Amino acid sequence: GMDPLRFNPRSQRNRNHPEIGSPMALIGLSDVSISFGLTPLLNGVNLTVAPGERIGLLGRNGAGKSTLMGIIAGELPPDSGDVKRAQGVRLSGLAQGIPEDLHGTVMDAICRAMGLEGAGPSARIASGAGPGVDDSRIGPRVPRAMADGEAGWQARKQVTRIISQMNLPADGDVGTFSAGMKRQVLLAAALAVQPDLLLLDEPTNHLDVVAIEWLERFLLKWTGTLVLITHDRLLIRRLATRIVEIDRGNLYSWNCGYDAFLQRSQERLEAEAKRNARFDKKLCAEEAWIRQGVKARRTRNEGRVRALDMLRDIRQSRWEPDGKAQMTLEEAERSGKRVIEAANLTFAYGDRVIVKDFSCTILRGDRIGILGPNGAGKSTLIRLLLGAQPLQHGRIRHGTQLAVSYYDQLRGELDENRTVQENIVPDGDQVDVGGKRRHVIGYLKDFLFSPQRSRTPVRVLSGGEKNRLLLAKLFARPANVLVLDEPTNDLDVETLELLEALIMGFSGTVLLVSHDRAFINNVVSRTLVFEGSGRVDAYAGGYDDWLIQRQPRALSRAEPPPSDRPKRAFPSPAGSKKLGYMEKRELDLLPGRIDLLEARRQELFQIMSDPGFYRQAGGRAGAVKAELEQVEHELARAFSRWEDLEERDSP
Repeated sequence: GMDPLRFNPRSQRNRNHPEIGSPMALIGLSDVSISFGLTPLLNGVNLTVAPGERIGLLGRNGAGKSTLMGIIAGELPPDSGDVKRAQGVRLSGLAQGIPEDLHGTVMDAICRAMGLEGAGPSARIASGAGPGVDDSRIGPRVPRAMADGEAGWQARKQVTRIISQMNLPADGDVGTFSAGMKRQVLLAAALAVQPDLLLLDEPTNHLDVVAIEWLERFLLKWTGTLVLITHDRLLIRRLATRIVEIDRGNLYSWNCGYDAFLQRSQERLEAEAKRNARFDKKLCAEEAWIRQGVKARRTRNEGRVRALDMLRDIRQSRWEPDGKAQMTLEEAERSGKRVIEAANLTFAYGDRVIVKDFSCTILRGDRIGILGPNGAGKSTLIRLLLGAQPLQHGRIRHGTQLAVSYYDQLRGELDENRTVQENIVPDGDQVDVGGKRRHVIGYLKDFLFSPQRSRTPVRVLSGGEKNRLLLAKLFARPANVLVLDEPTNDLDVETLELLEALIMGFSGTVLLVSHDRAFINNVVSRTLVFEGSGRVDAYAGGYDDWLIQRQPRALSRAEPPPSDRPKRAFPSPAGSKKLGYMEKRELDLLPGRIDLLEARRQELFQIMSDPGFYRQAGGRAGAVKAELEQVEHELARAFSRWEDLEERDSP
């Protein structure tokens, strides 16, 4: 169920529904263990996958998610334990990487991946999975018999159908495709098999927002069973009916959605920290600050959301496309707040226009998200704004003393043989951050490194820890402009939340390119959106705000567009633009209604932030959450309606 339950460690650990061996299970793992080297990744775990479930597989980087996926797929034999599959169950999947040898037309590549057209019976899909995992064979498999005669013809018909559903060019040459398009071809191959169970390992990697939206809608309508590894919190929030968490070799199953899982998982960790405290004071000290850190970030979240709303409101009033902009600009110059001013930028590669007649003023403290399809020119726009790309037309003016830090360029800079601490401060133990001197061990604690871990050589760190160390390096630099170009691709959820908190606390200007919708919603105050044909428009707020504000025109893209996209919530009625008497009255009353709703939302937040809230009888907690959801929904409608009436009312 969805109601947060009080955590009972005995009832949750490795408890799954239905029981293993029940006739309806597609897959049953019982007492499965696997180790790489000395580290046990899975330690006697049980898992049952029932038809129709959509399971989100969560855990830190390196916890063993891809390994578990490999075992379910039958590609990786466990060291011990039993793996049972229902008879005739058909599996297919999408691994993390992209194989080298994808070639030919889309049609050929998919048929080959499915084992049709005389290719081998299993798809070879290369992967960048965890240590020792060769899930190069996770992929669609078609029984030999199916490749011939009637069944083969049926299979090809299915391929044609999926190609048209996904708007892929059947005769396009796969070798020339972008990474995102190649991933879509591999996904089409996995779906064309019509699997009972679909295994997706980070399916959103390399996909742009349009493709991610399509994938989400497709999977919501799809009736098969799904096991999904993803760091995209919106995707998992909308899709998962159950969460399976891997933590230090154990599996925990939560029969609920993502939000309820966060709450319960938090309670599990707190209960565990208390148990540890009783046994071992020293261990508790190491564990407690990590747990505290996670908890503190969750409770700080609410304040952050309010601060961001305020920033967006201020920014909205300062960045208007009409005559007000000039006035802002002079003020900005007087206060020395102008960071970048771009006027009438036009830039093209050959006859492909990237930006056309683009102007904007970026002020100190702005956090700008840049949205657009793959290949639209997001990185080019950043280079133009920073003066790293020669201008073709228009002009750029920079404020004084810009100190720019690129997250991307740090990647080659970690010294594998030095310790975590030495990578931040090569000699000594003090670091200058935001004009204050701090002890490096204390600074690294902010990035979830225990004192002991700070003294370990970098070469033994997991991928997630290395990313956190890169962030620690980045924020230890004296910079007032931070450039993050798709930073979210290899970050786990924990590091993402940490980065959100860091960006929120950063007083300089941030330029962020990301396809992670939740991330953009949580940190940016303005969004620049590539609308096609060189048009780049500015919107107040993040991704969701753009969805509400944008005209029904869709994101355009160089690649084939999906057909159905969310439309504006309240389109203006055709014909008369003038407001009638009732609408005028509605417009007058709306601000008051919005104030009331926001006040009620605030009260509900207060109730929910009380530590005892989730320990109340389930019904009461459920009712409060339901009311909050209702209030949020009403607010969104009221804002949208208000905006629409205002727009029609203005002469």
